Amino acid sequence: MAGIEARPEDIQDVYDRQAAVYDAQRSRALFEARWLARFAACLPANGHVLDLGCGAGEPIARWFLSEGFALTGLDFSIAMLDIARSRWPSGDWRQGDMRDFALPERFDGIVAWDSFFHLTGPEQRDVIARIGSHLKPGGSLLLTVGPAAGEVQGTVGGEPVYHASLSPADYAACLEDNGLILTGFLSEDPETDRHSVLMARKL
Repeated sequence: MAGIEARPEDIQDVYDRQAAVYDAQRSRALFEARWLARFAACLPANGHVLDLGCGAGEPIARWFLSEGFALTGLDFSIAMLDIARSRWPSGDWRQGDMRDFALPERFDGIVAWDSFFHLTGPEQRDVIARIGSHLKPGGSLLLTVGPAAGEVQGTVGGEPVYHASLSPADYAACLEDNGLILTGFLSEDPETDRHSVLMARKL
């Protein structure tokens, strides 16, 4: 990672330290709404959604809850989960790491918005396999990734954080290897603050 100061192993500590700052700065404008609606249209009414890297729940978890979906939020940051629990005390908020999560449920949909890209390339491949095993047949996946293969650096609360991505072709191949098919990919979508968005469906 020449020229990149951020380290993958530091991400959890950064989010724990910067939870309140991140939450205060996180946009509530719902620029994600078009992709969320497209994803939700693939799910059964009141279906069960797993939000991987749910953070404090704003605005992604809130959107699914307001649309009547059952939602389970998983995050490795206790500080972020504490904020989510203060907003929705009866919510299903679980502390865990997406790199090794193993839940008893199978889900109609799994979303990882602004979280999956903190994993290294090999970790992303492993997590796609784990996601595949947690989706019901016909279940849908929504991820934000990078526009191309590589490693870059972002910031959270002024601290550097690691980002990585596979290539779109590698994502398609990895998904297929794990029983999923790519159903949508848009690089640096201008309507979503230039997020690169991927959708897939379990066969």
